[in-house]
Amino acid sequence: MSQFDLSLDELRSYRSTSTEPEDFDAFWRKTLEEATAHELDVRFEAVDAGLSTVKVYDVTFAGFGGHPVKGWLRLPADAARPLPLVVEFVGYGNGRGLPHEHLLWASTGRAHFVMDIRGQGSAFGGGGATADPVGSAPAFPGFMTRGIDAPENYYYRRVITDAVRAVEAARTHPLTDATQTVVTGHSQGGGLAVAVGGLVPDLAAVAPDVPFLCDFPRAVGLTDRHPYREIGQFLKTHRGRSSEVLHTLSYFDGVHFAARGRAPALFSTALEDQTCPPSTVFAAHNAWAHEDRTIAVYDFNDHEGGGPYQEAAKVRWLRSYA
Repeated sequence: MSQFDLSLDELRSYRSTSTEPEDFDAFWRKTLEEATAHELDVRFEAVDAGLSTVKVYDVTFAGFGGHPVKGWLRLPADAARPLPLVVEFVGYGNGRGLPHEHLLWASTGRAHFVMDIRGQGSAFGGGGATADPVGSAPAFPGFMTRGIDAPENYYYRRVITDAVRAVEAARTHPLTDATQTVVTGHSQGGGLAVAVGGLVPDLAAVAPDVPFLCDFPRAVGLTDRHPYREIGQFLKTHRGRSSEVLHTLSYFDGVHFAARGRAPALFSTALEDQTCPPSTVFAAHNAWAHEDRTIAVYDFNDHEGGGPYQEAAKVRWLRSYA
């Protein structure tokens, strides 16, 4: 595979053509207000995972519609005071996994919360445990076209609301410091981190890696890889609905959340990434509102991005913020 997108110089100045809906803020304000009608109902249950350096809690909280959403909270075993909090969102098809996975952030002395993704968790990894009880009009297999007939029905309206509520839930634990909350994630998780970064005003930092769900108009027309290809396959069958579909997607485009980002941000992208093309990542990075923003570029990597190198970069970077 070789580099297929814009040149790096072009990427650094690239701007998305995605059209922001006039009622974008009103849509999300109403969505999140509706979520608060349900008690957060957070439950932390200690789990014996056989680990001596990390405490693990099985977490349940009420997400969109009051639906139960699962997660793991990991704390250093000797935690005795509120710690900086890292909230992590997982990739497409993945779930929260098993208690002994994802030990990096707790090993740095931080609290670490991983949110399960409703309806997912059966494609790879250690699995998920959160159902999505909401139905959908006809859709292409996968999650990208579920409820795509209208913004109010779209699948990611529920998931993004869950993600905002996950931050609220994690912050209720007495050993987390709400003032030092960071959100991060890879691919779908990175896209959710961007969305939360635009919706939660008091984060300490945001660190999205090769984020998905950004610059839909370009992504859908540029790559034939899934998950974006699910949208193309839907439109291949439902001819003439492109404008309607892109209108729905515009309410969930990371570019528009990025324009509301109010925390320092470290993005990452890979120039051979055909799953989340680099121009779509740069579109969100270049739109990020906070002036303290940077992007790590991996020249010869695909969707794995920086992998452990980017993890090390985030550990170093976060020392300045949380």
